[in-house]
Amino acid sequence: MAHLFDPIQLRDVTLRNRIAVSPMCQYSSEDGFANDWHLVHIGSRAIGGAGLVIMEATAVTPEGRITPSDLGIYKDEHIPFLQRITDFVKAHGSAAGIQLAHAGRKSSCAVPWKGGRQLDIAHGGWQPLAPSAIPFHDDDRPPLSMSSLQIGALIRDFAAAAKRALAAGFQVIEIHAAHGYLLHEFYSPLSNRRTDEYGGSLENRCRLPVQVARAVREVWPATLPLFVRISSTDWTDDGWQPADSVVLAKLLREEGADLIDCSSGGNVHASIPLGPGYQVPFAEKVRKEAGIATGAVGLITEARQANSIIAEGKADIVLLARQMLRDPYFPLHAARELGMDVPWAVQYGRAK
Repeated sequence: MAHLFDPIQLRDVTLRNRIAVSPMCQYSSEDGFANDWHLVHIGSRAIGGAGLVIMEATAVTPEGRITPSDLGIYKDEHIPFLQRITDFVKAHGSAAGIQLAHAGRKSSCAVPWKGGRQLDIAHGGWQPLAPSAIPFHDDDRPPLSMSSLQIGALIRDFAAAAKRALAAGFQVIEIHAAHGYLLHEFYSPLSNRRTDEYGGSLENRCRLPVQVARAVREVWPATLPLFVRISSTDWTDDGWQPADSVVLAKLLREEGADLIDCSSGGNVHASIPLGPGYQVPFAEKVRKEAGIATGAVGLITEARQANSIIAEGKADIVLLARQMLRDPYFPLHAARELGMDVPWAVQYGRAK
């Protein structure tokens, strides 16, 4: 079985180890532009030894941002600074990834440290879009149920963003279809009450994420991997279930997806039994039953814990978020704990 510091090849991209930096919103952009904060934040995790560093949820349209301060890739002018970041990441041995996203009904919000609640139009907000006119919070204004024309435009927006990601030098795209954002809203029965070809049956509710994956794969080189992050369960009896995730994963595999990043929740308010590695069983189930590589996430904080996930065949990579905020050099520290000798940046060699 593979171990945490074994390389993994995904199409023509080889990750130096099985540790990935999960996308983490920084809410530090203006009009979607990356800046020095993103360069330092992302670059330090590459220096820290991760095999893959994935940029935060990056909006494919302005109205797809969670907040006005979200990163974007909805115009060509965003490309040059993103390319500066990818050049740095790759120069230090990591693969550069980006998560393409649309926030759906959870868009038009203030940044978390300013309360995070929905902004009205007069205070910089906009009209959110969703599969159905069901707000996330009871006191939010209802989102606009998307028309077929708007759905078609959205699919094209994802494809256009993928072309820009390629121009910016990214090697991995992850489609964000989790955490209650737009694509998750479509496949969950809790947020999708449509009666057209995008609603009702499981197949219909999965149609949009599948079409987005197809459109992205058509413009994304066959040599480069495509990930999809899903919420494996809504954590409610009447919502999306792990067995549904297996079905969706198989459909995405058929469209050329290479790895399913198995997260959970975020679409409705639910009780979640938090604990170390609490989402790992979802990655294990999808990997086994859908026949596709998976990423495990969720309170993975220790080297031996991460290594056992890989060694026991529960996932192909682990994606760390908060632990990487606490310790950008977690991979270097984990290697020492596990008795592995991995290279450090030569500038830091005296500390090794």
